[in-house]
Amino acid sequence: RSQSCPLALCYDNYNHLLSISSFVVESEEFGPVFIQEPDDVIFPLDSDEKKVVMHCEARGNPPPTYSWYINGTQVDSEADYRYTFIDGNLIISNASEITDYGKYQCKAENSIGIVLSRDALLQFAYLGAFSTKARGGVSVREGQGVVLMCTPPPHSPEIIYSWVFNEFPSFVAEDSRRFISQDTGNLYISKVQPSDVGSYICLVKNTVTNARVLSPPTPLTLKTDGVMGEYEPKIEVHFPTSVLVAKGVTVRLECFALGNPVPTITWRKINGNIPKKARLRKSQAVLEIPNIQLEDSGTYECKAENPRGSTAFKGHLQVYTLPQWVRMINDTQMDSGEKLQWECKAIGRPRPTYRWLRNGLPLTSQVPILLHMNGELTIHKVQQADSGMYQCVAENKYAAIYSNAELQILASAPVFLPNPIRVIATLGKDVSLDCKPKASPKPRITWKRGDRRIIPNKRIMLLRNNTLKIVNSSRADEGNYVCRAENQLGSAEMTAILWVKEAMRVVLSPSRVEVTVGESVVLSCKATHDTSLDVAFQWFFNQKPINFQYDGGHFEYIQTQSSTVDLMIRNILLKHAGKYGCRAQTSADTVFAEAELLVRGPPGPPGVVIVEEITDTTATLSWTRGVDNHSPISTYNIQARSPFSLGWQTVKTDPEPVTGDMESAMAVELNPWVEYEFRVVATNAIGTGDPSAPSRGVRTKEAVPSVAPSNVSGGNGRRHELVISWEPVSEEFQNGEGFGYIVAFRANGTRGWKEKMVTSADSTMYKYRDETFPPLTPFEVKVGVYNNKGDGPFSKVVIIHSAEGEPREAPSDVKAYGISSSEIRVTWKSPTPGPGKPRGYEVSYWKDMELEESGKKQQTVKNETSMVLTGLEGNSVYAITVKGFNSIGQGPGSTAVTAKTRKPPPAQPPANLHWLQEGNNVSLSWDPVKAKDNESDVIGYMVLLKQEGRGHNQVTRTINPSTMLSLPEGGTYVIEVRALSEGGEGAFSSQVQLVTSSGVRAKSNQCSVHCLPRSLTWTAILLVLLVPSASW
Repeated sequence: RSQSCPLALCYDNYNHLLSISSFVVESEEFGPVFIQEPDDVIFPLDSDEKKVVMHCEARGNPPPTYSWYINGTQVDSEADYRYTFIDGNLIISNASEITDYGKYQCKAENSIGIVLSRDALLQFAYLGAFSTKARGGVSVREGQGVVLMCTPPPHSPEIIYSWVFNEFPSFVAEDSRRFISQDTGNLYISKVQPSDVGSYICLVKNTVTNARVLSPPTPLTLKTDGVMGEYEPKIEVHFPTSVLVAKGVTVRLECFALGNPVPTITWRKINGNIPKKARLRKSQAVLEIPNIQLEDSGTYECKAENPRGSTAFKGHLQVYTLPQWVRMINDTQMDSGEKLQWECKAIGRPRPTYRWLRNGLPLTSQVPILLHMNGELTIHKVQQADSGMYQCVAENKYAAIYSNAELQILASAPVFLPNPIRVIATLGKDVSLDCKPKASPKPRITWKRGDRRIIPNKRIMLLRNNTLKIVNSSRADEGNYVCRAENQLGSAEMTAILWVKEAMRVVLSPSRVEVTVGESVVLSCKATHDTSLDVAFQWFFNQKPINFQYDGGHFEYIQTQSSTVDLMIRNILLKHAGKYGCRAQTSADTVFAEAELLVRGPPGPPGVVIVEEITDTTATLSWTRGVDNHSPISTYNIQARSPFSLGWQTVKTDPEPVTGDMESAMAVELNPWVEYEFRVVATNAIGTGDPSAPSRGVRTKEAVPSVAPSNVSGGNGRRHELVISWEPVSEEFQNGEGFGYIVAFRANGTRGWKEKMVTSADSTMYKYRDETFPPLTPFEVKVGVYNNKGDGPFSKVVIIHSAEGEPREAPSDVKAYGISSSEIRVTWKSPTPGPGKPRGYEVSYWKDMELEESGKKQQTVKNETSMVLTGLEGNSVYAITVKGFNSIGQGPGSTAVTAKTRKPPPAQPPANLHWLQEGNNVSLSWDPVKAKDNESDVIGYMVLLKQEGRGHNQVTRTINPSTMLSLPEGGTYVIEVRALSEGGEGAFSSQVQLVTSSGVRAKSNQCSVHCLPRSLTWTAILLVLLVPSASW
């Protein structure tokens, strides 16, 4: 099989070595190593769960056993049933502060040694009740300061104080006059006011259990013997003179004073500045410093001041740090007799001291063990008895930290794994035979070949690590070599079998090749080697192995013969240019050959583009050449981009074209006063490359406008107006600041132009009003442009007519007449033709007894001259006017005319319907409808015949209260009848439903929807039913 072996060595027993090594690692014994050490615990005494769990877990081989210590005394679970061990954890049942408060330490032990955990503090959280004894009242003068004492009940740990005023939950609000100390719990009022009179209750909250208790009330009253005068401040609550805090915590320094007027509090740091991160709270009575650091230490002063005087207090803030490891000890294996030197180092404030433990017991400095004050431990000649678990403890007054390590003293006779080994060397090259037995103490090594001991010489050397090195190996060196290792515990031998093979040669062809982007190429790698050895190949690109799965789109590995492989590179890109290497490897030798691939392609991007000079229409540019990718650059293309262009656009240049040997050119025919970016693109015989990075943005200089407005037109407008409109000139062509328009016009046949300035660049219209010119007067009009640099061109002259104006005459011959109870038809004639032609008409109508303003309006859709007004009230007189309108406005209204809607149709529907059917014919009759006085007279009837399932209806009109209907085919029919009048159609009768089969006749006596049917006659198989639609 093919193999890859470093240093020309190949071990047949390599897999065997791995399996043995794995077995050794898995079965190797080691001392306890903590996975979890106990943490500080605060246990609520009122918790439903009455058990405290102190956690401890360690790994080791053999698995560790555990024991626990409370305040240095070992826990005896057999003597006290409250203690239970589960794995390494300690469970305490029915825990109490009296018996269980203190420091806990876990000990893990196996046959290798013992380690102790860090200390963990067990505390108990509780909050007692206030004394129920009534509190005496406090009486002070108005303006005097007062302190109300909280006197909290027993508690652990910290509590939060607040005060209730009169009744819960009305809390005392802290301000510059009132302060609640979280150190003492007292309420301080610097200057009492009448509004302070009342009852005060101290409320405390446990920070762990969230339990709350209220104190008995303390009444506060005012004395009646006068008002307290002004007095200087007196600091009643302040931080201690020496404050000791741990690094990283938030520090709160309190300072509050009584006084009249209310004092103001200020803070400063003596010989330094208060940290920027500090915050003032509670009207400056609290200085809060988060994340305290060593540099925040120092003396702080609070000052209370009012117009009567001032007072100050100083205290020193000192920051301490817990010990932290800088250097820790590590597991160590040594031969007996060697020197052990361990050093552990920690930082902290105060500076930590060191002590050492071995298997949980303190070590003292006595020969052969030396302990140094700086954390060093030295054993000059270690012995088997020194094996075990060591712990370096670094501690100051605030904490102790542990660094653990196992010291293993080795003692074993020499053992070789694997044995024997087979080594294949290359003819003419050096070969090394290793001799690395596992032994302790270190063994003495000798080499022999056959029965003879090897004597080192210039070609065969014994190195310091006991390796036998043979220089310029030859066939004569083949054979068995034996390494013998010996110490006081025993000896062992290892045989190395050496073979020397011919050197391998590798040819990679072609060695240099040029291709163009998109083409493909094949590199062939052929190895000549000893036929008894297998060869393995690997391809490299720029010294990195090729990943054929990742780069499979371009690279393909092809095995042509056992000693030849090809690399096909398809669809070559520029990035594929570089060095390609082929590595051939046997168990005896490794040979590497390289070939160079040059890729011709489009040029790379040119270098930085610099704008050398700028005018109103030109920009002089320079750039640096980019790579030509093995094909000379033929031309450069200059592109520009502005806020008005659609992306990058090619610009004209001087010279034209820009040849590949140039590195500067001028962009011409640019627009003035436009901000441009420029870039350059190179082209060669292969193609066009990527563009350069854009230049910085530059603005061309200002110039007189050169583009006139387009689409000048106009018309419409109000009477005597000339309306002129145009398309505005784009900002791209305004050429400078102060851009505007010049509107010039004159009446046809006149000589002088009127010119008006329009200063807004966005304007699109100008209106000129002159009551002297008649409607539709033709004007010659042109619109020009200007900016701060001067006047630009005018547009072509166009003819625009002045406005014809709104209609000038009212419609004539207006007539109106009622056509039903809710409709009136209105007709009129258009005004005489002329300026102000209507584009439509508006009809206004209102009831005769009402005002015109309360009426309604309707407009024609187009220029019709009639309209039907709908939705009117019956039997009512309406006044009506008509006026024309166009896009300019409305004309005058016509003289009002009146028309009356007709009376409404009868409300009573036809009743007592009778029918007789003969085949497909139905004879139908009903009672006549009589109109009331306020209803229109009946002039006839309408009969509606509907066939269910069909959309078509049959309508029959008759002046008589009867009619004959024809049923086209069998089916279900519905018949309805309604009266007709001048006022419109009356109400429908109730529905009559006929169900018939064609070709069969039947008779029926009278029946209506207002009564039950009296008789039904059946003949043959015909069924005729009258089904009233109303409920029976």
